[in-house]
Amino acid sequence: MAFYKRSIFLINPKFQLGFGLIVCSIIFVSSLLYPLFMMDFFNELKNLYPEMADGLEKSKFQIIMLLAIIQVVFNLLVFVIFIFLTHKIAGPMHKLKMHLTHIREGGAITPLTFRDGDHFQDVAEEVSLFLETVALNQESDFQYVDEISNYINNLSSVVPDDKKPVLNEISRRLLEIKSRYKNDL
Repeated sequence: MAFYKRSIFLINPKFQLGFGLIVCSIIFVSSLLYPLFMMDFFNELKNLYPEMADGLEKSKFQIIMLLAIIQVVFNLLVFVIFIFLTHKIAGPMHKLKMHLTHIREGGAITPLTFRDGDHFQDVAEEVSLFLETVALNQESDFQYVDEISNYINNLSSVVPDDKKPVLNEISRRLLEIKSRYKNDL
């Protein structure tokens, strides 16, 4: 397998950004509990030590701000990591889609490979086996079409002239079927 590297990390932005935002939203919402616990903790300390109320209020604000900054940085880090992780999912799916589109548009049936480290290697192997089976079945069908064409050509010498247009039409259609899949005809 040839080595190649994807340089675009947002292969499927809707999926990747959406998935990252959902996870970061869950983390953010769950992290809102920390300031509530911290405020409750500082209120308890103020009740226990009223003489330290001014210092505790200042410390509470500083700790809450520090937690907010840490949470923003953490969420940004998680978001970037999710872009890279989803890249290893979206990239193979994008390549699979392009590979199948290429074949559907008349391109050669070739094995599908993903980069080392990409997810869904088993899907690439299964698609490649499927395409190999399709190609083998297609070749077998083409051999049978050739046999039928030869039979029709042999029949045309013994069939009455009024039936020859039907045989010519059948031959033409068989060639048309075969030419859809083989560009070298």
